[in-house]
Amino acid sequence: MKHQFEQLRLESVCRNFVNAEGQPVAALQGLDLNIRRGEFIALLGPSGCGKSTALNCIAGLQPLSGGGIWLDEKRIDVLPPEKRGFGMVFQNYALFPHMSVLDNVGFGLKMRGVAKAETAKRAREALQLVQLVGHEKKLPGQLSGGQQQRVAIARAIVIEPPLILMDEPLSNLDTKLRIEMRAEIRRIHTQLDRATIYVTHDQDEALSMADRIVVMREGVVQQVATPKEVYGRPKNLHVARFMGYRNVLPFTLEGTQGEGVAVEANGVRLVGMAMDGFSSKRVAVALRPEDMERAAPGSENAFDAQVTTVEYGGRDSLIRVKSAFGELWARVAGEFTEGERITLRVPPTRTLVYDGEPT
Repeated sequence: MKHQFEQLRLESVCRNFVNAEGQPVAALQGLDLNIRRGEFIALLGPSGCGKSTALNCIAGLQPLSGGGIWLDEKRIDVLPPEKRGFGMVFQNYALFPHMSVLDNVGFGLKMRGVAKAETAKRAREALQLVQLVGHEKKLPGQLSGGQQQRVAIARAIVIEPPLILMDEPLSNLDTKLRIEMRAEIRRIHTQLDRATIYVTHDQDEALSMADRIVVMREGVVQQVATPKEVYGRPKNLHVARFMGYRNVLPFTLEGTQGEGVAVEANGVRLVGMAMDGFSSKRVAVALRPEDMERAAPGSENAFDAQVTTVEYGGRDSLIRVKSAFGELWARVAGEFTEGERITLRVPPTRTLVYDGEPT
C-alpha cells in the first residue's frame, strides 16, 4: 500500500514555550522514541505532561525547539503538516456540519486533487472499514457520538497515511461507547497495518489497546514498555502511582530473601520485589488496592488492620484501613463495617520496593 515506512524516529525532541507570566516552560525535554510500522503506541500521562505536545510536534502543528524527527531516512520535522501526509483524529471530531458523511470523509482526497469518482470510491471503502455503510448521505448532526468518531477515523485513514495520530479521541463518549470504540480502533489499526500514535490519560485505554506505552511526566518520558511491563513493573514511583499503586508507604530494607527483598515497618515484615538498586535502608513500598486479599493471621505477607472507611462496590468493597505501618486502601471481595478488624495479605510479586522515601 502507499506511503509505507519501517520506522518513525524521534531524536532528542524538545519543545519550549513561554507561559502567561512570561516564564520559559519546557513542554518536551529530550524525547527519544522509535516507532515501527504496524505498532500501536500510547502516549500516557496526566494533563500537562507533554503527550499532546509530542503528538502535535510529530504532526507538524508545533515547531520543535530542538532535536529532529525522521521517517526512515527522511527528515520530516522541517516539512509543513500537509507534506507529512499523516492522518489525524481529534478529540472534538472536527467534522464539517454542512457536509454529508461521504463528503467529510473524501475532503482530504478532494484537497489533494484526486478525481471525483476515485474520491467517492475510496471514501466508501473507508466507511466500510469503520462499519458506516448506509450513512453516506447523512449530516454529522444526525449521527451519534460514536458514529461521528468513526467518520473522523474514516477521514483520517482514507488518504492512506503512513501514520495515524489520535489525540484523546474517546474522551467525549460515555463509558460503554468508549469500551466499544477501543476494540473498533484496534481492529481498524490491525487491518490497516499502519503505525498509530494514541494520546490518552486513561490507563485502561492504554493497557487494552497499545503494543507499547510511553508514560510521560512534565515533558519527560518515564518509561517505555509493553502494557504488561508498565502495569506489573513500573519503573519508578511516579509510574507506579499513575498505574494504580495508590498506597506508597515508608519501610526499612532488611535484605534479600529468595528472589525478593524483605522490608519492615513498626513490626510488620513484608517480602517484595526490588524495582531498582538501593542507596540506603530507607525504601518506599507500593501496593495496589486490587492486589489485597483477606487472609488468616500469620499468613505470608499478611498484616492486621482496622477498617476506617467503606465504599460498597457490589462484588467487592473499597476500604480504607489503618495498619501498624500507615493508612492504605484495599479493594477486597465481601462486605465490611467501619471499626472491623481484619487481616489482609498482598502477594510478594505485587509488593514493589523502590529506593528512597515516598515522595
